[in-house]
Amino acid sequence: MNHNYHGSKHAARLWDVTGQADLSADSQIDRDVCKLIHQFTQRLDAHVRRVAEQLGITATQVVALRELSEPITARELATRMSCEPSNATFVLDRLEQQGLIQRRPHPTDRRAKQIVLTSAGHRCQADVLEHLRTQSPLAPLTPGQQQSLRDLLHAVVARPTPPPVRPRTAPGTPLN
Repeated sequence: MNHNYHGSKHAARLWDVTGQADLSADSQIDRDVCKLIHQFTQRLDAHVRRVAEQLGITATQVVALRELSEPITARELATRMSCEPSNATFVLDRLEQQGLIQRRPHPTDRRAKQIVLTSAGHRCQADVLEHLRTQSPLAPLTPGQQQSLRDLLHAVVARPTPPPVRPRTAPGTPLN
């Protein structure tokens, strides 16, 4: 087969004479990792939903209770939950109505409130954490493998995200 080579010495793609891309091992690994992370995320989401159903709370409440390890602001909780602050506020309103959290004045910022678990909230959080450990998608891994996975994922997400690529306005238009 006649191949044309495109790109730098790090390129992972070969173009055959028909113009079709032959994916190298590097791109296959990238595709496999993306697919596996997606499948793992789906399993984690399903696990959180099962725990929520067992405890009679919502999945977002499970995530909030998992993340409330110390007094934090609603904005900090939103960051931990990977959601908008308004969504975290909605979840916190429900948790407060259920008597699981209290909003207290922040010790150093007069504009902010700290979210603090009540006694009932600590009991509910303990139940959440116990149920999350039970039949966890991480259960097949040894503690050492779980730590390695955490460290590898941290190395990936700790890296700065590159800026988005601007789409071309029309085919053949060069990017500035």
